[in-house]
Amino acid sequence: MRKFSDLSDQEILALAISNEEEDSRIYADFAHALAENYPDSASIFSGMSAEEDEHRRDLIDAYTARFGSHIPLIRRQDIRGYIPRKAAWELRTRGIETIRGYVSEIEADAARFYREAAQRTTDAATRRLLGDLAQAEDTHVGVAREIEEQRLPLEKRDAEDQQARRRFVLQIVQPGLVGLMDGSVSTLAPVFAAALATHAPRNAFLVGLAASLGAGISMGFAEALSDDGKLSGRGAPLLRGLVCGAMTTLGGIGHTLPFLIGNFATAMAVAMGVVVVELIAIAWIRWKYQETPFGSAIVQIIFGGLLVFITGVLIGSAG
Repeated sequence: MRKFSDLSDQEILALAISNEEEDSRIYADFAHALAENYPDSASIFSGMSAEEDEHRRDLIDAYTARFGSHIPLIRRQDIRGYIPRKAAWELRTRGIETIRGYVSEIEADAARFYREAAQRTTDAATRRLLGDLAQAEDTHVGVAREIEEQRLPLEKRDAEDQQARRRFVLQIVQPGLVGLMDGSVSTLAPVFAAALATHAPRNAFLVGLAASLGAGISMGFAEALSDDGKLSGRGAPLLRGLVCGAMTTLGGIGHTLPFLIGNFATAMAVAMGVVVVELIAIAWIRWKYQETPFGSAIVQIIFGGLLVFITGVLIGSAG
């Protein structure tokens, strides 16, 4: 890899052109990815893409005036110490605020690059251009915020954030909660029935493990096949299935693992404590994301869990 300090004026300009082209395409990708759900933010990124493209043309004019029409390919990843840009697809699932913050980082990095580049070049015209671009990138974040305030006022931004939260609930929280409830509650009866029937923690562990994995696979397939998510807005079936299946397994494994403890009484006590924690966690998630009153959620979940637990105890004691 090359050191930035070893680059010639020609190579610095070639790198700057490459940088501007890449940043412009990243903004264009953000605009395309957000157009359907966040049209106002997408419009802002389209404008920023166009501005980066103007910077690229200015740099090409300066390059061809000094060095001719051939521009060597030099990229960030070719220079030691520079961190390659993340592609739009790597960030599109992390939320609109993450994308907005990343764009600010891009502009700050670009300004820093131009200040360093301006200090390296010996040509007055090139140095002036790089200095001007550094100032442009320094102010770009502020300009972007002004544009955002004008074209993305608070009420629209709040609406976009609410849409993002709704999608998160539909695509992640809802299938995860369904799985967690099923795994935590449905496996109570077989696990504790096996424990009380045999008084052998290992037997209870094996039953719980089989029940948890089986329920996870079943719930994962059921969720993935329930709908394609296009009309309901619930997202990709595969993702929902994986989330639901994983949380179902986790819900059952939680009160199964204590039966790895050799002492039966201790294993039972720890397992029952884990069950209480699981039920409270489910109630909290319902209160946090489904606007269910916490007291009501606690009563509903604990009542249902208690019924299943008693069923397991009765069956296990009968054995």
